[in-house]
Amino acid sequence: MEEILIISNYYPPEKGAAANRIEQLALKLYQNNYKVSVVCPLGNYPKGELFPEYKGKFSVTENRDNITIKRLWIYPSVSKNLVVRIISVLSFSLSLFFYLLFKKTPKKVIVQSPPLLLSFISVFVLSLKNKKIILNISDLWPLAAIELKALKEGSFSHKFSLFLERYIYKKATLIIGQSNEIITHVKSLFPEKNCYLYRNFPDHKIENFDLTFEENQPIKIFYAGLLGIAQGVLELCEKINLDGLNIELHIFGDGAEKNQIEVLLSSEKDKKIFFHGMMERNELHEKLKSFDIAIVPLKVRIYGSVPSKIFEYGALGFPILYFGGGEGESIVEENKMGWVASVEDYTELNNKIQLISKTSKLELFGMKERIFRESQINFNLDLQMKSLINEDVF
Repeated sequence: MEEILIISNYYPPEKGAAANRIEQLALKLYQNNYKVSVVCPLGNYPKGELFPEYKGKFSVTENRDNITIKRLWIYPSVSKNLVVRIISVLSFSLSLFFYLLFKKTPKKVIVQSPPLLLSFISVFVLSLKNKKIILNISDLWPLAAIELKALKEGSFSHKFSLFLERYIYKKATLIIGQSNEIITHVKSLFPEKNCYLYRNFPDHKIENFDLTFEENQPIKIFYAGLLGIAQGVLELCEKINLDGLNIELHIFGDGAEKNQIEVLLSSEKDKKIFFHGMMERNELHEKLKSFDIAIVPLKVRIYGSVPSKIFEYGALGFPILYFGGGEGESIVEENKMGWVASVEDYTELNNKIQLISKTSKLELFGMKERIFRESQINFNLDLQMKSLINEDVF
């Protein structure tokens, strides 16, 4: 059985798309006869606090669904204080540096990027040890940071990030990217680099359509995921207009905007927006069976980003109301998955919601059945994995 290591900043029991995506990759490699191990920080995300089972520990080795997981020390934080955040990033970076330098690692290693500093350290040490480095790019940094105004263009931090970005692209043996835009960007810098598309398809293990039909209920739109700056869910709650419509918005998740969202909704109880907090994935999917439409927002159009929620909820059978621009728009439109509103255009978004309000529950149910069937073919993780293995990517 061939060995492969995955280096990631997130892994379950942490919540969110990043942790789910890496776990899915690990499990699929195991199912294809790889012996898989993962190196990641002690569990702390999204609250920036060590989970109770990891407190007081420097490192932990555990087995989760036949995947060996090595969790290394981190000083966790989601503080807005830049110095504290830097200390947090450096803490795991140092743990990872010494682990990779002195521990025996498999010949093949998948490195998740971003975060850039962690991927830089991984690629730097692994290149010295002559490993096959498979760089898995889920977002383009620092480009995304500039678009989100988290970095100032031309600043020292921006220039340093550009150096890290170019280094990891150059030193990686090959690159897998979640979008065609990511691959185009890498090729613009290193035209000869071998790059492969790797979509964040889910594996729900659901063979039969099982969403339910409730005729005499409001149309239930839901957002489920990270409540961070990039998603702009707080602004969505402020600007969405459900007045006079038989529509509700339900929000599930946790993150930086959680408290502000709760304050807003407690002060404006007539908005028909309901906050449910964070739920376990299986519990969430069970809760959503009677819901109707998944909304996928981004605060700004982020080049290279394709929200995995498109595939996550499309594969369950939910129509998508997409509000993020970029390649995600094309995926929703080409697969006839629902509705698209131009990113940041709340007038257009509210017009789409008006249009949705005129759709009957029966029509929505028909859409769900079709989207579920087509997603089994179009968003098939097993077929994607086998194709990449046949091309000797892993």
